[in-house]
Amino acid sequence: MNSTALMLPVLPNKREQLFAFANALTGERKDEYVASQATVTAETWYLQPTPMGDFLIVHFEAPDPGGVLGALAESTEPFDVWFRQQAQEITGIDFSKPTGPMAEKIFEYRKS
Repeated sequence: MNSTALMLPVLPNKREQLFAFANALTGERKDEYVASQATVTAETWYLQPTPMGDFLIVHFEAPDPGGVLGALAESTEPFDVWFRQQAQEITGIDFSKPTGPMAEKIFEYRKS
């Protein structure tokens, strides 16, 4: 299984919307979210406050992480359209367009 992480800015005054978005994915929209995650086996979100503002760090595992983002970009499913809209309002990033290169893993530790 491959994994990747994304570091996304949280726009000013969007912290509460981010929490509402995450809560929707574990609450009223959970079934839609689970259905949309065809190849994702694990996903974790972290909110990282910094002197430059808040950042959302998303870590997920899938056989093809780049393919996951590509499928999200191209999907016309109502849930995926809603997901992209929420993500853009919170981060300012349009996930219907290429997001650039994937993060480069430079260090990993696993206890044997």
